[in-house]
Amino acid sequence: MNRSYLIQAFKVTIPVLFGYLAIGIPFGLMLVSAGYPWWLAPIMSVLMYAGAGQYMAVSLFAAGASLSVTALTMLLLNIRHIVYGLSLITPFKATGRWKPYLIFALTDETYALMTSCPLPKGVPAGSFYGAIALLDHLYWISGSLIGAVAGTLIPFSFAGVDFALTALFAVLLIDQVKKSRDLEPPLIGFAVTLAAVFLIPSDYVLLASLTAGVAVLMLVRRPLPSSPATPRKDSTGDMT
Repeated sequence: MNRSYLIQAFKVTIPVLFGYLAIGIPFGLMLVSAGYPWWLAPIMSVLMYAGAGQYMAVSLFAAGASLSVTALTMLLLNIRHIVYGLSLITPFKATGRWKPYLIFALTDETYALMTSCPLPKGVPAGSFYGAIALLDHLYWISGSLIGAVAGTLIPFSFAGVDFALTALFAVLLIDQVKKSRDLEPPLIGFAVTLAAVFLIPSDYVLLASLTAGVAVLMLVRRPLPSSPATPRKDSTGDMT
């Protein structure tokens, strides 16, 4: 990969660098506090690289959840990536040998960068997108490793560390609501979760909430209004 591509990608990914360090370090601390060895943090971050899914996996395994429940929960938690992938079919056609890794490394933040940053002139799509995905991945690995090693070597109170995932989702929820002004999904999520807490055994509350939330949302969600066509200029310069 050309060094200039990495430099351009680094400038774009600086916000993700600080975000992934801030979220990755608590993940490493949480993993160690659950009784797992520090080296499992970078291994999970290299092979799994799921962000919220990694937090969830540690919580589920620590609670003794079965492999089938864990797998289904992960599927429901990350099912949004199907939509991400569908929207990137055309951009990824020209990425060549980078394509398999780009599919694997497609996190929420990486997707946001790839869809919002224009491709620099003269830069191959595969090299630029690959640099973004690789740098983001390295940021996450670094954060989780720092947290795990720090949790092993430095006396640290782990009280509240496991709340990092809840805080992360709360921040994401607030940000999404502020941007979309759409209260229907969070209200449905709150309602089905409250019902699951009272009606479902505690070991299956999360799985039941996710399943019911997706099902109810699919049933009641209204289709999005079609957006008006964007005016374009014809050969004479007039708007059509």
